[in-house]
Amino acid sequence: MKALLIVDVQNDFCPGGALEVPNGDQIIPTINKLSAQFDVVIQTQDWHPEGHSSFASSHQGKEPFETIEMPYGEQVLWPDHCVQGSQGADFHADLETTRSQLIIRKGFRKDIDSYSAFYENDDSTTTGLTGYLRERNIDTLYAVGLATDFCVKWSVVDGIKEGFNVFVVEDAVKGIDIEGSVDQAWEEMLEKGAQKVSSADLLS
Repeated sequence: MKALLIVDVQNDFCPGGALEVPNGDQIIPTINKLSAQFDVVIQTQDWHPEGHSSFASSHQGKEPFETIEMPYGEQVLWPDHCVQGSQGADFHADLETTRSQLIIRKGFRKDIDSYSAFYENDDSTTTGLTGYLRERNIDTLYAVGLATDFCVKWSVVDGIKEGFNVFVVEDAVKGIDIEGSVDQAWEEMLEKGAQKVSSADLLS
């Protein structure tokens, strides 16, 4: 059985948001068409408390996109974004969410960031998604959303690690692209065993 995984299509990651992915909103019509074709639709939602440890504003003298060492490894520092209950954390108004059956909120622990739909950034704290998918006999995921080079990539890589077949819909993802990070993300996803597909293949 297969499911559509819609990653972080939230206001703060779309144009005008605190951490905008260039043209991030342009993939929404494609995602909406795809979600109508799937029996199971799952979404992730970045959901940070105020003063989250991944915010540059939580570290004196640090600027967004600098990196620091955390107990779990290197952490990129971000502008404040997707704060719990804020408009920026809401799903984009154009995104069709009616058919979503599960929303995985991530990044709600103050001291640890979370890119992946499966694990926090320490690679050991789970979100429970693996168990949900197994209980529902879902073995194949189609990943769409934002951003290709961060939350999509980590979700895809971890999904493969957890034993699922993962397809990435190339015209339904967009990246931030920090110094070639989108190309690097594609390379990494494909190397780990992800498969690239276009929405036209799925909608035909």
